[in-house]
Amino acid sequence: MPYVPCKICSTSFYAKPRHLKVGWGKFCSQKCQFKSQRNGVNVKCAACGELIYRTPRHFKHSKSKLFFCNKSCLAVWKNKNSLIGEDHVNWKNGEHAYRNIMKRGGAPQVCKSCGMRDPRLLLVHHIDGERTNNTLKNLMWLCHNCHFLKHVHNIEVES
Repeated sequence: MPYVPCKICSTSFYAKPRHLKVGWGKFCSQKCQFKSQRNGVNVKCAACGELIYRTPRHFKHSKSKLFFCNKSCLAVWKNKNSLIGEDHVNWKNGEHAYRNIMKRGGAPQVCKSCGMRDPRLLLVHHIDGERTNNTLKNLMWLCHNCHFLKHVHNIEVES
């Protein structure tokens, strides 16, 4: 009676002679057979440090090579390492961040020319006309109408 050791767990098990003849009989169970087919590695979760299994496919499709055990760990990591401004992957010289700069700077959302207060109708105007100069001194709120008058008819707006 041929008893052979399992290639994964080294447990001795009975294998039929004809199975051994054709190259079968290497694993004691389907569980051990499944383990032998795994080709990934265990990596640490970037947020909590728990070991998680990832296949080569996961590494191929990951840009950051950071892995998380679940969505809550991903959210915790994102909150700690918030990628805002220059740290963000899609950052382009802050050219389009002027609206957020005005909101964070605490400037009241009121049109400097006519006094309109509806935030849906307000735009940010660059006083010197340079879109990359996003200092608070160079920005002011204008409504659509006043912004149009400033750019098309060059009517002066109080600053």
